[in-house]
Amino acid sequence: MNLNKMTVEDIQVSGKKVLVRCDFNVPLDADLNITDETRINAALPTIKYLLEHNAAVILCSHLGRPKGEFNMKYSLAPVAKRLSEKLGFEVKLAKDVIGPDAKKLAAEVEPGKAIMLENVRFHAEEEKNDPEFAKELASMAEIYVSDAFGTVHRAHASTAGVAQYLPAVAGFLIGKELEFLGNAVENPVRPFVAILGGAKVKDKIGVIKSLLNKVDTLVIGGGMSYTFQVAMGGKVGRSLLDEERIGLAKELIEEAEQKGVKLLLPVDNVCGDSFSNDCERITAHSRNIPDNFEGMDIGPETVALFTEEVKKARTIVWNGPMGCFEMPNFAKGTLAIAQAMAESSAITIIGGGDSAAAVTQMGLADKMSHISTGGGASLEFLEGKQLPGVVCLNDRVIPERRPIIAGNWKMNKTPEEAAKLVTDLIPLVKNAKCDVVVCTPAVCFSAVKPIIEGTNIKLGAQNVHFKASGAYTGELSADMLKAAGCEYVIIGHSERRQYFGETDKTVNLRTVAAVKAGLKAIVCVGEMKDEREAGYTDMIVTYQTQMALHGLGGAELDNVVIAYEPVWAIGTGLTATDEEANRTIGVIRKAIAQKFGRNVAEKMRIQYGGSMKGSNVKGLMAQPEIDGGLIGGASLEAEKFAEVVNY
Repeated sequence: MNLNKMTVEDIQVSGKKVLVRCDFNVPLDADLNITDETRINAALPTIKYLLEHNAAVILCSHLGRPKGEFNMKYSLAPVAKRLSEKLGFEVKLAKDVIGPDAKKLAAEVEPGKAIMLENVRFHAEEEKNDPEFAKELASMAEIYVSDAFGTVHRAHASTAGVAQYLPAVAGFLIGKELEFLGNAVENPVRPFVAILGGAKVKDKIGVIKSLLNKVDTLVIGGGMSYTFQVAMGGKVGRSLLDEERIGLAKELIEEAEQKGVKLLLPVDNVCGDSFSNDCERITAHSRNIPDNFEGMDIGPETVALFTEEVKKARTIVWNGPMGCFEMPNFAKGTLAIAQAMAESSAITIIGGGDSAAAVTQMGLADKMSHISTGGGASLEFLEGKQLPGVVCLNDRVIPERRPIIAGNWKMNKTPEEAAKLVTDLIPLVKNAKCDVVVCTPAVCFSAVKPIIEGTNIKLGAQNVHFKASGAYTGELSADMLKAAGCEYVIIGHSERRQYFGETDKTVNLRTVAAVKAGLKAIVCVGEMKDEREAGYTDMIVTYQTQMALHGLGGAELDNVVIAYEPVWAIGTGLTATDEEANRTIGVIRKAIAQKFGRNVAEKMRIQYGGSMKGSNVKGLMAQPEIDGGLIGGASLEAEKFAEVVNY
């Protein structure tokens, strides 16, 4: 399934009628009052974006199970009322879905305003994905925006059918789901730990099989764990057991072993003599539960075992509670996992459903990287299934970025040595499929420039001053570098920050000066070892990147390359894993998108600068976010540098 889908930011919405599929399936009490506004709040970023960009918005959703009949018990009136309060204007609710009132309101809605259609499931044609019904829905709008992740695993008229008749893009909610779940499944930072719980093995078979090809550790708890215990020869008393799938559980255990995946099962369980909060409780070994007891939560030894694995993880996906968390006496295991994830510096993803409810109930939702809004959809996503409501959206075309390999010679080489190095290098890299740059000491410019003239090697400097001229002893201006034949300049290298007092502010001043003078700036960002261990990597690279580019825009950004250099990896022999480097560079690209838009971010080249060399270049350059390398020691010998360039 292609996850690269167009979003509302990729299409012109001003003055257009936009049909937005939201998930307003909110819980109501007996008096039809909304008891949880989470889904309404989740839809607001997309709705507000469209309104602020002068779109005329037509909202649609389902609510409950009216079974294809008009039943006012399932009317969206409470949602329209609450949304009106949140948006500050009346969101009129149509009396029908594709009838005269709906079409009248849709025709009359003005740019910057919104209306709502009645419950789409008042028509049986909705769940049947009837083409005529989908066509009638689409006839009211010019653009379709899908933002109901909880329904994208269903091929209904309002989730997939309308996309046959309108340009179809994702809203911010679906965009976020695809980003977090997609990265976790396709490109996780390792160790990658998946935690699965819940009641039934059959609900998770596909997910387990899929994750066994992706994770480093698979943790299984909850009711489904007892079937695995029996498969390993255990006795589980009256615990939940799927007898038909004991053989399958055994096969999955063997498959995990064959694939080198660590499979963790509970070693002890808190058990009750009846299914109630106030029953008699004991803690028993997970494979020796007394006949008159049933397992209802993981025990203290298991909590310690599971949380220790959570602490080591860099990516965690959790779907399904560890026990009967709705009963206070059997909620400790689920709470412990949630708390461990909240304290982790890993990317933490909650896969919707009961896990999301548990995390929210425990007040830990804001401590997680992402909580999926679709339990069933997130499960099918993790299983690797095609999601009809995603497949139908228009694909994005990502601009191709030409790789760039730049050598940073630092304080090495005399002019004579420099001349020999580039003379040896020229024939070795003449067929390179990337841009090749050598950033030499200033005293070597005049020796190197005549030799590389007319070749595919470009000359760069290692620093530039932010003033055009003045009393700045020992400094070189951008115009001086250009006059010496430089096309590139490195700015803000960690050694300049460490030894010469470079700050984010001076990096910005130098970057702006270089770019406005016509140089191409290679701007370095990265975290120290203690910052990384404290979990501050994303915050630091985001701030450094956005600060460095402040004051630039438009075509000027075409002349900027970002180099991510994890400071802890420079000269230490350490390097980030391929996936970890890719993930952090993805964070940098996201920071650029936040400030300048996604189109700019996807064009900008971002290098990895943490000890890239011949032995690791292929793995790093195979990552989708990495566009090249800023090479230190390996650039000081022609053969070694050429090995990186010709990866």
